Amino acid sequence: MSKPPVKTRRPAQRRPQRKPRTPPAEPRLIALNKPFDVLTQFTDGQGRATLKDFLPISGVYPAGRLDRDSEGLLLLTNDGRLQARITDPRHKLAKTYWVQVEGEPSTEQLEQLRAGPELNDGPTRPADVTAIAEPELWPRNPPVRFRKNKPTSWLQITIREGRNRQVRRMTAAVGLPTLRLVRVAIGDWQLGDLQPGEWREISLQA
Repeated sequence: MSKPPVKTRRPAQRRPQRKPRTPPAEPRLIALNKPFDVLTQFTDGQGRATLKDFLPISGVYPAGRLDRDSEGLLLLTNDGRLQARITDPRHKLAKTYWVQVEGEPSTEQLEQLRAGPELNDGPTRPADVTAIAEPELWPRNPPVRFRKNKPTSWLQITIREGRNRQVRRMTAAVGLPTLRLVRVAIGDWQLGDLQPGEWREISLQA
């Protein structure tokens, strides 16, 4: 009677280790006020406005995204490690937005936003939410569409995660649809007095 063949195990294949990113000789960090209706990328096959229309600098890449229909602070860098530090949700870097919503928020709605409303992909983390007076901003082009019989209000919302269209989904979840969204800060970096399409270099000196 013949013996069954002995099964041999293949040696486990080791995954190649990624080489640590080499920092650039001259790290750069750029702050751009991304206008409304501009894609957060440098190329587009459909002829839409991109970052290339406003930023004449090569070799830098967005550290995070800002939706096409949102405005405000966008950071770009040529340093991969800095880019990861800005975008990695483990670092919980605060992002602050001025948000124009339809309706007048009640105390209950504000508390729901602060606690973290339930979205279709789970509850959000607690947020800092404050009702504010209408800020002094540049006119949006095209203008925001209002409903004549519906008042609007402004909120300052700070979140520490970065889900897709998160702020818009949060306000919608509590019955306050977002009409305009402007990011004014990422961590300690501020939009400041930059106008739409303007940019400035941020010093990385310690």
